[in-house]
Amino acid sequence: MLPLNSPRHIDKPWGYEEILETNDHYTVKKLLMKKGRQCSYQYHERKMETVMALLGNLVIILEDGEIILKPGESVTLQPLTKHRMVARSEDCLYLECSTSELDDVVRIEDDYGRK
Repeated sequence: MLPLNSPRHIDKPWGYEEILETNDHYTVKKLLMKKGRQCSYQYHERKMETVMALLGNLVIILEDGEIILKPGESVTLQPLTKHRMVARSEDCLYLECSTSELDDVVRIEDDYGRK
């Protein structure tokens, strides 16, 4: 587990994430999605996450449409919800607060060849 004052920076093909806190109950990450990039179209079998936009308009693609989060807005994604975050027109900075199943990712489609 990481103490709150010791973020772990992880570069991603679409930007980066910083794990601000992780413990047995929850994980908090700060993520940057670069303009024109998107993460995997994915779902989680157990992990539940709440995403809050900080800077830029974050697009969240869902099976039945999309949500555009403006700074200060949030959405909670339940397990098994297929989703993808996209930064269409600008860099997007956002927080993700989730349960702590960090390896619970089932990728359906990925621009970067990850499985």
